Amino acid sequence: MIFNNSGNLSQKACVLGAACLFFSTISIASDTQSLSQKADAAREQSRELEIEQLQKARDAAGETQVRETKIYKKMQPNDWEAEQRIKAEKQFIERESREEKYLREAREAASKERKIPKPI
Repeated sequence: MIFNNSGNLSQKACVLGAACLFFSTISIASDTQSLSQKADAAREQSRELEIEQLQKARDAAGETQVRETKIYKKMQPNDWEAEQRIKAEKQFIERESREEKYLREAREAASKERKIPKPI
């Protein structure tokens, strides 16, 4: 019974209303507190996500740099080919020097008098 005989609110109704008001205020405060906790958690999650995305970007940049280096090396003249070319040139020069040496020795031998040893 909310109203008493005189038409005013009963004491029980007032106490019950005050209790409901108190608990709803506490409930709102706890919701506010949980909302602030949720906001803090969301900020932390956002910060972690940002850190993760930055790390992924760094990793991708590193991979890109590795790929660029590989492509750049492919664009440069092949070191093996250059080494083989230099080696072939050296061999050609050495062969030519040997041929010149043999020809010089042959000319010297041809220009010498031949001495045939006397039989004993």
